[in-house]
Amino acid sequence: MRDLCALTFTLRPMALALSLAISPLAAFAAEPSQEAKALLTSKCAACHLPVANGMNRIDQSRRTPEGWDMTIGRMVAAHGVRLTPGERQTLVKYLADNHGLAPEETQGRRYILERDFTRVEVPDDKRVAETCARCHSYARIALQRRTPEDWQKLTNFHVGQYPTIEIQQGGRDRNWWDIASGEMPKTLGSRYPYQSEIWNRWQAAQKASAAGQWRVVGHRPGWGSYEGMATITGENDRYTLSMHINYANGKVETAEGNAIVYTGYEWRGNVKQGELQVAQVFELSGDGKRLSGRWHEVGVDSIGGQFTAVRLDGDSTAQVLAVEPSAIKAGTTREVTLYGTHLNGGVQLGNGLSVKRVVSASADKVVVEIAAHASASDGMRSVEIGAAHGGAGLAVYRKIDFLSIEPDAAMARVGGNGGPLPKVPVQFEAVAYANGPDGKPGTDDDLRLGYMSATWSIANLNANAAEMEDLKFAGNLEPGGLFIPGDAGPNPKRKYSTNNAGELEVTAQVDDGGREVKATKPLIVTVQRWNDPPIR
Repeated sequence: MRDLCALTFTLRPMALALSLAISPLAAFAAEPSQEAKALLTSKCAACHLPVANGMNRIDQSRRTPEGWDMTIGRMVAAHGVRLTPGERQTLVKYLADNHGLAPEETQGRRYILERDFTRVEVPDDKRVAETCARCHSYARIALQRRTPEDWQKLTNFHVGQYPTIEIQQGGRDRNWWDIASGEMPKTLGSRYPYQSEIWNRWQAAQKASAAGQWRVVGHRPGWGSYEGMATITGENDRYTLSMHINYANGKVETAEGNAIVYTGYEWRGNVKQGELQVAQVFELSGDGKRLSGRWHEVGVDSIGGQFTAVRLDGDSTAQVLAVEPSAIKAGTTREVTLYGTHLNGGVQLGNGLSVKRVVSASADKVVVEIAAHASASDGMRSVEIGAAHGGAGLAVYRKIDFLSIEPDAAMARVGGNGGPLPKVPVQFEAVAYANGPDGKPGTDDDLRLGYMSATWSIANLNANAAEMEDLKFAGNLEPGGLFIPGDAGPNPKRKYSTNNAGELEVTAQVDDGGREVKATKPLIVTVQRWNDPPIR
């Protein structure tokens, strides 16, 4: 007989969503380990009985900081556990440190932690995806580690909490319960096991400090590339960050805030950056020399940027981190800025490129005027400055063969208008490509030329959109490619007084020496998302 004990839970979905939403992971200073363990015992032992290796359920699973925060949020909402914000932070810190994931175990799925929801997921296991990822992201599954027994209990919990799960779409056409309860725990226990040598090695490893001086580079969609310097101070996984960054478009920002490192590498920052309050979701490398990830505006995940920082102090090495702009057309001359660390020496660019003059040079930035020979072939050129080299390169091309519009999957959401949820905009960017050696677009040898200045326009996507006048009501596209959706709520000016959702088509047009290159992409404007947990 199925275990339906979870039906006795007092489920309050809205309270659960709110409890998760108000617990930023970098807000409070967590207590030392011994005090945290005592708090865990006092708050959890009443329900989680002792077992050979600790507490039932708690000591049979491993999760990310966000995963543990969601679990604690469910205990607060469903079981009435009372915690102050500081106590909740303390428990998340303790559980993530002692029952977390090793860096290798999060690779390929960090987009869900970074709240980059423009990705189209590729599952590790088709059967698992069909059974479980029909309701939430596959990354949510892949960022957990449990014993087979605990995966089994999770199945029972799902049926208890969501009694209609078997007859929902994707479950009616198969014997869902037998698959979920009999097959899935074994599969998940093998693919995402609780016991792991990778985790054991990470636990035993000496953890690096994030304190020091850092060289920063990154990209913010709509604003372009940026570079700067950051100072991180603190110890025992609690840090203060101060940062100054310069954008290629001339804008300048400073950033100040605090962060906590979980599990020895999971940096979670809460920072005032320019006019925005932003959340940072970064990964600190095992040697403490690299910090990378994504930042986003708190409450508006779609506004953010990529971030990479490398250590400047200690035994840091010379590196080229970024090249701006990232492409040069054969037969032209242009000024290019090379960003890095400990830059000193001659600039080497590869076949078909020559340095006409050095405009300026410092240890962190070299500006050069580069000539691309008319006969230069399409391809990437590595960039070196003395002993400094790195992954950044310069693309040489003869013409733009096609454009792509990023993000790959675009969805905006109406909001505001007196309601509690803000609008969720979309920042579009045009990316140029050359076909590469095979002369065909959309193949593995395509040459990415980088972001290009574009002329933007929108139109109704289809006949139904035209009939509903979606173009008039769904939102506006700014000249820089930022789409701002319409207001939330029913609109009496629309047919049927419907809301401002709609189906649109976005077009980017780039001038390639008098030749126009275009790309289009659908844009769905939809309603608010009311339940938005840390991991979807």
